[in-house]
Amino acid sequence: MNFNLFIARRLFLSNRGAKKVSRPAILIATTGVAIGLAVMIISVCVVLGFKQEIRSKVIGFGSHVQIQNYATLASNSPQPIALPPAFVREIKEVPGVAHVQRFCNKEGIIKTEDEFKGILLKGVGPEFDPSFLKENLVAGEIPTFSDSTSSNKIVISKQVADELHLKVGSRVYAYFFENSIRTRRFTVAGIYCTHLTEFDKVFAFTDLYACNRLNAWEADQYSCLEIRVKDFEQLDQVTSALVQHVNRKVDAYGGSYVAMNIRELYPQIFDWLDLLDVNVWVILALMVAVAGFTMISGLLILILERTNFIGIMKALGSTNRGIRHIFLYFSVFVIGKGLLWGNVIGIGLVILQRECGLIHLDASTYYVDTVPVLFNWGYIVAINAATLLICVLALIVPSFLVSRIHPAQSIRFE
Repeated sequence: MNFNLFIARRLFLSNRGAKKVSRPAILIATTGVAIGLAVMIISVCVVLGFKQEIRSKVIGFGSHVQIQNYATLASNSPQPIALPPAFVREIKEVPGVAHVQRFCNKEGIIKTEDEFKGILLKGVGPEFDPSFLKENLVAGEIPTFSDSTSSNKIVISKQVADELHLKVGSRVYAYFFENSIRTRRFTVAGIYCTHLTEFDKVFAFTDLYACNRLNAWEADQYSCLEIRVKDFEQLDQVTSALVQHVNRKVDAYGGSYVAMNIRELYPQIFDWLDLLDVNVWVILALMVAVAGFTMISGLLILILERTNFIGIMKALGSTNRGIRHIFLYFSVFVIGKGLLWGNVIGIGLVILQRECGLIHLDASTYYVDTVPVLFNWGYIVAINAATLLICVLALIVPSFLVSRIHPAQSIRFE
């Protein structure tokens, strides 16, 4: 057995000979490591959860990749693009593509007897994946959308419903302006709420057929083709494959296809989410620094209080390097105890928040009503390993203090 490790473990497990100063110093060092690790785990889980929550909501409204008419981007006005069945099947066969759905947009105004509000009507077909709306549905139901008939049913946001005093079952008139005014009467089938204000205040969902007719487009013309990828981490690769497949192609009506992913469509949102990583790195650096400094102070106090022990060990033939290793091993035990409690506190609080949602937020400011959390065990293991490594490396220089202690003087030291 490693002799230095054996001595360090005996010192750590035994309270005999521990003086009044070293006990609180070691306790403070352990507490510093535990609190620092707990804060790091909570910070990472909260930021990961917040980024995933906002990202999933944006993707819910716009999917991962969109194929649309290049003229829409150039003129900033909606232009149709032909999406024949053969073209849609080709897109489905691109590696990494999980789901494909068509949609049409139409701007209009919803009006009640006392209020009116501008909306962006999004028409979706039978292939529409309603899971996102169902997750955020607060009242009513999601109707079965069609591309061949119009049910005159509409799903609006809670924000719009509150502003116009609408509820499930309410009938409302919508007005659409082109060369002439077109009027449609819809029945509110469902009300959703994502707390993503910029989207909630305008988006309403109805049948693809209704939007297509309101736009007066051909039967195979739509605003866009939404594509969902299997793995968000492969978004750039799938986008590149789609760009090579569709860009510079022209449809039957002269429209040019262009593929853009969600990061390109909403760069301001994803740039803002990326900035959150900077905050996490600052918190990690501060917490590791706190843990490192408390461990350094604890080690120095321990060495000074164990001067007599160091002198005896040197008199028995131990080298400075061996004694340094004893104190470093001892420090690893202290750090390990701190990491254990830090994991218990940090992971425990994260689980408590995930299951109970104890901490609430102002949804109008943070876009979520409770603090979201997301476990990533790879990050948690990496934080533990990095904290242990950095703290041990920080203790190497202070451990050289043992070389300045002389046996003859230290054995008489009290």
